[in-house]
Amino acid sequence: MKLASSFGLFTKPNLTCFHSLFKFYCDTKYPKQTLLLFRELLESNAKPNELTFALLLKATASSVNLKSVKAIVEANQIRTHLIKSGIGQFIHVSTALLDLYAKLGCLNIARQVFDDMRDRDVVSWNALISGFSRNGYDLDALELFVQMCRKGFGPCRITLVSLVPSCARHGLISQGKSIHGFGVKTGLDLDSQVKNVLTSMYAKCADLEAAEGLFEQMVDKSVVSWNTMVAAYGQNGFFHEAMLIFKQMRTESVEANSVTLVCLLSANANPDSIHCFSVKTGLINDFSVITSLVCEYARRGNSTSGEKLYKSLPEVNLVPLTAIMSSHAEKGNILSVMQYFAQMQQLDMKPDHVAMVSILHGITDPAHFHIGLAFHCYSFKSGLSTDILVANGLISMYSKFDDIEAAFSIFSEMHEKTLISWNSLMSGCVHSGRSSDAFELFCEMKMSGHSPDSITIASLLSGCCQLGYSQFGKKLHSYVLRNNLEIEDYVGTALIDMYTKCGKVEYAERVFKSMKEQCLATWNSMILGYSLCGLEHKALSCYCEMREQGLVPDKITFLGVLAACTRGGLVEEGRMYFRMMREEHNMGPDLQHFACMVDLLGRTGLFEEALILIKNMDVKPDFAVWGALLNACCIHQEVWLGEYLAKKLFFLDHNNGGFYVLMSNLYAIKRRWSDVAKVREMAREIGNDFWSANSIIEATSLEFRRHE
Repeated sequence: MKLASSFGLFTKPNLTCFHSLFKFYCDTKYPKQTLLLFRELLESNAKPNELTFALLLKATASSVNLKSVKAIVEANQIRTHLIKSGIGQFIHVSTALLDLYAKLGCLNIARQVFDDMRDRDVVSWNALISGFSRNGYDLDALELFVQMCRKGFGPCRITLVSLVPSCARHGLISQGKSIHGFGVKTGLDLDSQVKNVLTSMYAKCADLEAAEGLFEQMVDKSVVSWNTMVAAYGQNGFFHEAMLIFKQMRTESVEANSVTLVCLLSANANPDSIHCFSVKTGLINDFSVITSLVCEYARRGNSTSGEKLYKSLPEVNLVPLTAIMSSHAEKGNILSVMQYFAQMQQLDMKPDHVAMVSILHGITDPAHFHIGLAFHCYSFKSGLSTDILVANGLISMYSKFDDIEAAFSIFSEMHEKTLISWNSLMSGCVHSGRSSDAFELFCEMKMSGHSPDSITIASLLSGCCQLGYSQFGKKLHSYVLRNNLEIEDYVGTALIDMYTKCGKVEYAERVFKSMKEQCLATWNSMILGYSLCGLEHKALSCYCEMREQGLVPDKITFLGVLAACTRGGLVEEGRMYFRMMREEHNMGPDLQHFACMVDLLGRTGLFEEALILIKNMDVKPDFAVWGALLNACCIHQEVWLGEYLAKKLFFLDHNNGGFYVLMSNLYAIKRRWSDVAKVREMAREIGNDFWSANSIIEATSLEFRRHE
């Protein structure tokens, strides 16, 4: 049955009746029905006029799926009817058409429609400026505004509301201030909508003082104004202030809406509290609120609450589903990820690049490597592998599993290589022990026109640690200083780590003292560095100084402290810190901590205590723990115990050359040359010669200096 007759309102449809139905469908959010109704209108031989097309274009523009190919085809069909009927000459119809194309993202066609208009008004200019601004063409929007003024058209408040968001980034803040000045000069800044967009612009440019000033000037603050200020504080990391402004809003009896809650969740508000508030106020039924709550629960690792809330959604949506899947991926729950991915497939939903990157980052267990390969295949089939973020995620995944050749293959196929792509591959090379390749990549990157950032420097410094390239490390340090890169957090920590591992403790101390504020990782690096260089007392003093600064140690801190005690033979101190770790800080020692303690006790000849410690371990001792005790046997020439430990180590990992070398050395100390020969023969039988070694000589290259 046809739509027009199905209402029973008229037997012979006329244009007025069709217009009434157009308005009805548009107001009731059923814009797709208007296209069917338009076809019926043409079949009924009723002649559409300018109002018909204006209503039709408005309905189509309010469609929910504007980015589809079908929507663009429908827009082209409407445009054809306009040209054939000659109705396109009406300004308001052409304006509605260019607005539709702008919302579809077809800016070239929108501009063509605009250029073809014989007459234009302020609304036409506003529609085009808004289209360019909304689609991210900020400079084009600003240029159109200048042209509009030169043509003699006076901008109105809608013009500024459409244009100001284009200036909401640091590079265009001066243009934003100029537009603000224009608004003050013309009196347009008195409008609340203009004030709101200006406040938002300043907040996004991190000028909170200007944003606060505008907010305070508002006489009548609407809920939009309050939401803008909540978002402003949240975007700039002032979460406490965001909550205070929300409380002030409630004090002044302004009712919160769905946008308020979404802004609060973005400002790191407690999702449980916002959830309760949304239930009390009835906003829990809003789709955007539910989606934001699901995403926030998932981001905080509370997948259970997120999943329960997700099931209450009236319709499935990719955003919350991706958030839940990402939460499971972050925890390493790959089976749950697979279940949700299968659900997406069943619902005929296509995961986007965000979902794919989240999945790839979650694949960290070598047992799940085959799943990573499967997702690589899927991304290749679906075309997602061409996305830069997905390609970077694939490079990182392969690097984690030391499959650098696959990572290089993906990198070579990338059409556009961003700095993140270079960094991902360089980091992967260092992680896989192929630092020389990382340095070669660095030179290639410089030649391609990319300048290194702090991530690049940190990765290369780690490579210097592997190869002992202290001279190259110094050049990187000089580059950091010359280019005013921040020597904070990971760059400073990487520099300290590099200098200490290359035996340059005095340089590490200079870097440490030059940092404005040392984080826990920096202190840990300094403690471990002192331990490595045999400066155990400095390491312990560094620990005490760190505690005086109010920092709480973690497991890495205690690993450095115990290593210092081991190097210096400080048994009592080692026992004290090991006990402190367990009792005062409630930390369960890892295998590395146990290996340090066994090494400390063994080196001082306390074999019985070391064996008791191993016996009472709450985790199964690994090769490092038993190896530490075997090393102590070599020091104290305990052959009988050494042979017992060698058997254990053989069954743990007979391919590991460490115990072959230790047993060979132990027998050699006792001059049991026949046993030395047997051990070496056993090593050769498994296809290894653990007594051969390489020496690395650092040759200073001009390559880095050439590309600085």
